[in-house]
Amino acid sequence: MTEPMNIPAELRDWSVRWPEYAPVDITPKELLPQALAREVPVWAEEAATPAAVTDWPQRQDYALVRFECDARSWPLHPAGRTGHTGRNLGRWGENRAVDPIVIANAGPAQRLLLVTRDDNHQEAAPGGMVNPDETDEEALLRELFEETGLDLRRYRPIILGRDLVDDHRQSDHAWVASTSALFVLPTVVPVTAADDALDATWYPADSMTELETAISAAGRTLFAAHRPLIARALAHLAQK
Repeated sequence: MTEPMNIPAELRDWSVRWPEYAPVDITPKELLPQALAREVPVWAEEAATPAAVTDWPQRQDYALVRFECDARSWPLHPAGRTGHTGRNLGRWGENRAVDPIVIANAGPAQRLLLVTRDDNHQEAAPGGMVNPDETDEEALLRELFEETGLDLRRYRPIILGRDLVDDHRQSDHAWVASTSALFVLPTVVPVTAADDALDATWYPADSMTELETAISAAGRTLFAAHRPLIARALAHLAQK
């Protein structure tokens, strides 16, 4: 991954003029115009640039996190300049994801379900991208089942937030926003890692400190982008 240019805090907002801004293009070879003209990956849209997208008003209305478009009708990252341009995600603009957080034995003995990601080998909540033909709630259940074997259709998820994700693939014109939801189980149940999860583990999680200590003791690392999501879930349970 090419490192983005440094973005001073005072220049991050799109309303601030910065004529010298020169973001790094992170488009992989399979999403370059010449490659898309030959074959479009199943996980990506065919538009080589945002100019080829014709439904920006609809995408803005559907977005989890509000975003604006520039004078060219190109989408602008809601958090401002990223130092990256191009697209390393399936869609231009917002790419919708889900992050189901599963906790069992709520209380002092509670456990949190994490999977080991196959891309960075870090511990993370199960999850992934929402398919075009499904709701966020359907995607939460599907991702859980695909990565851990858990069928939680009889449980009602508690929606904790709909937020931007600090994803390494984001750019000025393509980013990830996720619905995070909490599932509370009465007890720990068997899980089996599958799909893009290398392992699935129940970790002690009475607090973030206990969780991170347990992950470190296992010789693993917590995926930084999911830390605030997990912390919010634990805080929600602590208030009950």
